[in-house]
Amino acid sequence: MSLRTPVRLDREPPTRSKVTGALAALACAACCALPLLIAAGVLTGAGAAILRKTLVAAAAALAAAALGMWWLHRRRTPGRAAAHAGCGTAGCDC
Repeated sequence: MSLRTPVRLDREPPTRSKVTGALAALACAACCALPLLIAAGVLTGAGAAILRKTLVAAAAALAAAALGMWWLHRRRTPGRAAAHAGCGTAGCDC
């Protein structure tokens, strides 16, 4: 008689998705800090306008990438997860 170990499904977002989401939040925070940088004299108005557009685009792209990675991670079926974990190979009683 063989003991079957239950397959544990990973319901948490993958690390790459968490890191990408954190980078998106950092780009968003940097965009919000632009008025302070202008007031401090670090940036000019034109430089801040260009940087703002870049930061908004980067934050949107990173957020979309993080959500896409999370969606692909969640899309994985339990059967594929079991096969990936080593179950379903020759000699396994699954």
